[in-house]
This record gives sequence, C-alpha cells and structure tokens, in this order.
Amino acid sequence: MSAAIPFDEIRRWTFDVALPFWGEAGYDLQSRRFVEKLDYSGKPIDTGYHRTRVIGRQTYVFSHAAILGWDRGLSLSAEGARQLDELYLGPDKGWPRTTGPNGEVLDGTPDLYDLAFVLFGYAWRHKAARDEASRAGMHRAMDFIDTHLRAETGFWHEMPPEGWRLQNPHMHLLEASLVAYEATGETRFLSTARELVALFREKLFDGTTLAEYFDTDWKRAEGQDGRLVEPGHMLEWAWILVQYGKVVGEDMTPLAESLVRFPEDYGVDTQTARTLQVVLDDGTPVDAGARTWPNTERIKAHLALFEATGRDPRPAVAASARLLLDQYLSTPIPAVWLERFTSDGQPDADDVPASTLYHIFLAFTEVLRLQDRIEVLRR
Repeated sequence: MSAAIPFDEIRRWTFDVALPFWGEAGYDLQSRRFVEKLDYSGKPIDTGYHRTRVIGRQTYVFSHAAILGWDRGLSLSAEGARQLDELYLGPDKGWPRTTGPNGEVLDGTPDLYDLAFVLFGYAWRHKAARDEASRAGMHRAMDFIDTHLRAETGFWHEMPPEGWRLQNPHMHLLEASLVAYEATGETRFLSTARELVALFREKLFDGTTLAEYFDTDWKRAEGQDGRLVEPGHMLEWAWILVQYGKVVGEDMTPLAESLVRFPEDYGVDTQTARTLQVVLDDGTPVDAGARTWPNTERIKAHLALFEATGRDPRPAVAASARLLLDQYLSTPIPAVWLERFTSDGQPDADDVPASTLYHIFLAFTEVLRLQDRIEVLRR
C-alpha cells in the first residue's frame, strides 16, 4: 500500500461527514439520549437500552470537536454532560451500566469501564467549557471509583466483582485520569494515573504480551483465558503510555515499543493491513476477524512512537487509514461504518454501533494534529 497518508480525506470525513451526521442522527429527541446503534440507512435502532459508556464517549467526541472549532460541538457536549448528570444515582450507587428509553435503570451494576468513560466525558467537557459542573462531575466519578471499586491493588471491574479481573477497564481509567489531570491540574487524578502505570508495569505486561484476564492476585488467568491477547489493546496502551510520559516528563518509549512489537509481528495481516481481534500469547490466531477499532489503535500507536522517537509513521498509518476509508467507511451513507470483517475479508456486521465513533474520531484527529510534523518528512 502507498505510504501517503490521506490527510484531506481524513479531514473531510471527520468534519464534513461524520460530525454533522452524528450530531443529528446520533441523538434521539424522544429519549434525549445519544443513540446506541444505527441501521445502514442511518436510522436509529430501538435497542431498548442505553449504555452509560456510550454517553461518556459521545460527550468526549463533541467536546473535542468543540475545541477543534466545530460549531455545534459545545451544545452537543452540554447535552452529553446533562445525560451524565441525570444518570447519577447518588454516592452509594454511582452510575448504572444501562438504562431504558425513559431513563429507568435496567442494570445498575457499577462497572469500572463505564465509570472510566463517565470521567472521560466530564473531563473533556471541562476542557471544552471550563464549567464547574463538569469539574464536580469528575470528582463525583472519582469519589465513587475510589470508595466502591478500589482494591488492595488496582480496582475491581464491577461491584460485586464476578469472574476474572480485567485489565481493559484499568487502561480506560488511566486514559480518563490523564485527561482529568490535564483539564484541572488536580493531583488526585495524576496520582491515580501513576498508580495505574505502576500496576501495568508490575502485573499486567510481561514485556512481550498483555493479557486480558487475571485472578484476584493479578496472576494471569488459568487455561486459554490467560493466554488471550488483543493486539488492539496493546496498541492502545502504547498510545496512552506515551501521553502519560508527556504529562509526567518520563520517557515511555521502551514500553511503547515493546507494546507495538508483538501486534506488528502477530496481530496484523500483512496482506490486508487489518489488525486482528484476538490471538494467543504465541501469536496463534483465535479470532482472525477484524473490527473497526483495532485499526484505529494501530494508527494511534504509530503516531505516538513518531512523537516520542521521530520514527516515520507513514507506512503503518497510511495503510490503516486507507483500509478504514476504503473498506470500513465505504458504505452507502459515508458517515457510518462496517463494524467487522471476517478473516477472509467479508463484511460481518448487522448494525452500526455508536460506541465506535470515539475510536475513529480520536485516531483521525491525532493524524490531523500531527500532519504538519509528518509532512516535513517528505522534504
């Protein structure tokens, strides 16, 4: 594939296609909630539920869009913050996992993954609006996490905890804590970020692979569960750790390079450039299909290494961006996506999950943020 990054196409899709569309079709006037899914005609699907994590993610998208100058971003960001405020059940219950069309609680389980995106949404809202309400929302979220989900080491992924301990919610809590610190300068958020990076170094990453599932003492889960690796998550961690390094003034390059190495060796199809969904810790494919989001994380990881080291990101970024634009985003309605392809390249999606916009938007805005520095490489 060509190493030319399609900057103009990325900018056009992000600001002229996706944001105007999702600002309209992605908001349900009746329930006053961001929608969960669309069909391929661009109409909302009545799922019967709303996930809190999606509301946090969409609040991020429109807050970031506002910061970048999109004219409707601030009002939609305010809508997201309003939804997060309304979902709050108090200091003992926090935010539910899912609610119904009329706001009724369907699953009230406190879930670290959802709560990380509550914090993330509020933090980006505060970056965009500098309002006290979103600052208060950040503290409510962090207070609840600290009070109800904190464990001796790390955090429980839900309360009461069931099943294996999970690394992925910790990654998103790190991501959210960093943004909260950037938005406020308050050390409680930086302290949480430092704690999570220490957990990553000491328990989650063995220097080669990043596991998904652990026992209560942070040993890798027994059997195949403990051997499962999602290349997209390794790439996502690489990007987040480089952002952490920029905030604290620490060189995270060795860790980031180690996190990128295994996915590039075993988690990317060299013929198609697709980032695979799940492999074993020896590289054996478990799910050789490919959803949209791991491809966005490959873009971000290579951009992070470029920022940290100056290494040319164009081959990987161009290949993954071209893949997204030509296949995943090549739909009758250009603002939606094919969420998944099978291992033999066939579309394998029945609907368009709104949760994926966060991944695409963040990756594409990172490309555009670094465009001037990347274009210098041509000279």
